[in-house]
Amino acid sequence: MSCPKLRKVADLGVKGPVVVAIMDGVGIGRGDEADAVAQARTPTLARLASTSLCTKLAAHGRAVGMPSDDDMGNSEVGHNAIGAGRVFDQGAKLVAAAIDSGALFRGAVWRDLVSVCVQSGAPLHLIGLVSDGNVHSHIDHVLALIREADRAGVNTLFVHALLDGRDVPKTSALTYVDALEAVLAEVRQKSARDYRVASGGGRMVITMDRYEADWSMVARGWQTHVRGEGRPFPSARAAIETFRTEQPGINDQDLPPFVIASAGRAVGPICDGAAVIAFNFRGDRMLELVRAFEDDALTAFDRGTRPNVRFAGMTLYDGDTQRPRRYLVAPPEITCTLGELLADAGVAQLAISETQKFGHVTYFWNGNRSGTFSDALEKYVEVPSYAPPFDARPEMRAPEIAATVLRELAARPYGLVRMNFANGDMVGHTGNFAATVKAVEAVDAALATLVDPIMAAGGALVVTADHGNADEMAERDKKTGAILRDKAGAMIPKTSHSLNAVPLYVALPEAARELYEWDPALRAPGLGHLASTLAFLLGFTPPDLYLPSLLRRRC
Repeated sequence: MSCPKLRKVADLGVKGPVVVAIMDGVGIGRGDEADAVAQARTPTLARLASTSLCTKLAAHGRAVGMPSDDDMGNSEVGHNAIGAGRVFDQGAKLVAAAIDSGALFRGAVWRDLVSVCVQSGAPLHLIGLVSDGNVHSHIDHVLALIREADRAGVNTLFVHALLDGRDVPKTSALTYVDALEAVLAEVRQKSARDYRVASGGGRMVITMDRYEADWSMVARGWQTHVRGEGRPFPSARAAIETFRTEQPGINDQDLPPFVIASAGRAVGPICDGAAVIAFNFRGDRMLELVRAFEDDALTAFDRGTRPNVRFAGMTLYDGDTQRPRRYLVAPPEITCTLGELLADAGVAQLAISETQKFGHVTYFWNGNRSGTFSDALEKYVEVPSYAPPFDARPEMRAPEIAATVLRELAARPYGLVRMNFANGDMVGHTGNFAATVKAVEAVDAALATLVDPIMAAGGALVVTADHGNADEMAERDKKTGAILRDKAGAMIPKTSHSLNAVPLYVALPEAARELYEWDPALRAPGLGHLASTLAFLLGFTPPDLYLPSLLRRRC
């Protein structure tokens, strides 16, 4: 579609730069002892609360394109909504609909992979995250693939199960593994097929690296899934129970890799002639695995002999590079993002974050597009992340990100700056409450360095978040909401995102402060309203295809 042109309006917006700072994973919690945001010392946020326009935004469920309001938001869909100015049906919803309607199984890619297996007797391999977190994957999707493969006549199927503990309770792996094993056993019993788990391991140890932060994770996954090399166990349950005995308190996401073996041999290495499906619907932590299977030349690690297989992803993970080449469900087409419209209008833009969230202020903000819209007008800055564990240095790279923004603003008159502080999310995912408190305090300290310079330049500082996490660090009783505790009385850590709203602060220079107010007509606004709001602050009339601006001129 052709995109609308932004129309400049005289005397609208602010004179200086508009800087939007996304506090990743910092939502609005209950203010109790499980709320690391409330427990943190945040004088900058307190200052913004008393001197700026403040409200809250929906950042989960249908407000960001997820199937229902019981579904958590995440950084990818959050940044999609912020940058696109409206809400698109996202991976989880698209895949569920394609499965429910049968469209996925009528598609050419599924039919081709299945026919290869049926005709040759080669196995179908399924690789992905086994949980119901609905952030990267959903166990219902892989179970549907298994059942349909059986109906289609596939005789041998292997699951390479990545364990979560991040988007779901930290030691819940056996819940999902048992459910998976039950379906595999059901198929085996009724049709004498060979359907079983072949390998696995924690998602933060093998396979699911992102942004090329640690290719050794992918190398370990390749060794485990493809070569069938690793510590052998008779079952995934046996592996998990053994690791937990050896390392008490270990999170599922950190479990070592394992292979399922019989008679001294791995039951399901990936060999020539097989078909392979990566069943995660979210792309950032699958792209490196895709490259390992698809790229003719790969220098990131030694693959050895790459098996000749038919490979597909659940959906298209990267529209720019067209990876993977084949996929089961087409992704949403997100066009006319704010970055594209501003580039067309001649507005200089800066995007900056550390490695762990760099793709969010670039690729996801731009509607799943990797490159710039204008090399002359846009600059993307990636500050290298420290190596995990992130709770060891909860300040992460927040100070450097803020300092770099100030240096860039001093060197060039940017119109829009978009930045992401990864701390609340990446440290929150560790379940370490004390470290998460420090992470939030580090973000607050970084914001403190930005407020006065941006106000002095006549700009606007927009502070918000893409979803909650640090605001809810303990598991709760689903009926009463009470904090769940272990036998020693300690809170049971929660490592997944929350369903809480996120804050929005709009700090304006004194001359502009009395000119604007929240639009009272907007009820229960969400992240999708931010693009119009940013365009408004930049002096443009927001386009009609966007959700309306949260701000208006005072009457």
